[in-house]
Amino acid sequence: MSYKLINLENITKSYEGQRVLDNLNLYIRENEFLTLLGPSGCGKTTTLRIIGGFESPDSGRVIFDGQDITNLAPNKRQLNTVFQKYALFTHMSIAENIAFGLKIKGKSQEYIKDKIKYALKLVNLEGYEHRSPASLSGGQQQRIAIARAIVNEPKVLLLDEPLGALDLKLRQDMQYELIRLKNELGITFIYVTHDQEEALTMSDTIVVMNQGYIQQIGTPEDIYNEPQNAFVADFIGDSNIIDGVMLEDRLVKILGAKFPCVDTGFGRNKPVDVVIRPEDIDLVKPKKGIITGRVTNLIFRGVHYEMDVEAGGYTWLVHSTDMVPVGEEVGIWVDPFDIQIMNKPESVHEEAVSVEE
Repeated sequence: MSYKLINLENITKSYEGQRVLDNLNLYIRENEFLTLLGPSGCGKTTTLRIIGGFESPDSGRVIFDGQDITNLAPNKRQLNTVFQKYALFTHMSIAENIAFGLKIKGKSQEYIKDKIKYALKLVNLEGYEHRSPASLSGGQQQRIAIARAIVNEPKVLLLDEPLGALDLKLRQDMQYELIRLKNELGITFIYVTHDQEEALTMSDTIVVMNQGYIQQIGTPEDIYNEPQNAFVADFIGDSNIIDGVMLEDRLVKILGAKFPCVDTGFGRNKPVDVVIRPEDIDLVKPKKGIITGRVTNLIFRGVHYEMDVEAGGYTWLVHSTDMVPVGEEVGIWVDPFDIQIMNKPESVHEEAVSVEE
């Protein structure tokens, strides 16, 4: 197991009486790519800023490499931050931008020259030393911002929605660049985003947040396949989240129909949330389905068809490589292993919310 580099202990933070973080506890391992994921206002950026020293918690401690750095100034911490707005100095060349932090530290001209060359090679922008930031594309400017951060050899790189201003293709290219950089440099990355696909693509560990609380921590596979509550299931990818009743072990009643499942320990006749991913639903002949319905909408998405199926008074979202025309009657069948049963939320901060992108 890798070393726990950062520990956030009982972090609480409020703004104007509004609690943004509520007794948050989190550790980050050395050389980990950890993503803080959640909707706007969930506390993810505040958490990052507290780690970076740009905000102070109302209570709690930030432990870095065994030392309490809660009250340490940002420039005294062994980390650098890359923001969504690249904050490049427009009156300086690319080389001068990258060298800025090294000059403040009093490094020699020879050392700085070598570091500029090394950093530009890392971000695939060799030969750009004398260009101005204004002459670069958004993706290139973002790479320079990253180069400026890594030349200082931080132990941790904080990235606050750094790809948000880029178009889809550039964003995807930069995702792979960041993974490559992390693997080559051996730096711990802490990444903030509201983009679920971005988090699933890049992360070793995802921390899903909502309303100042951590909802779930796990690998991308864990978060997607085994959501711990309806909020996580709703936020990570598309889901059918349906009220159900756990009749007994391995049997749940959904919309009046009995679905075999693999879950146990919920008791008898217990109200539950049932999560079924759209790609896990099979559309079969009506007689072979557990419940029957009719296709009401059809969209071709390139890799699959997206269909709405009205069944049992609920609109099921179905993803399939097989097209079923609108109006056709179908049966819905779900493998017991693909049905996720969850307890109903006990508090408001666990409830599923609809998220505006």
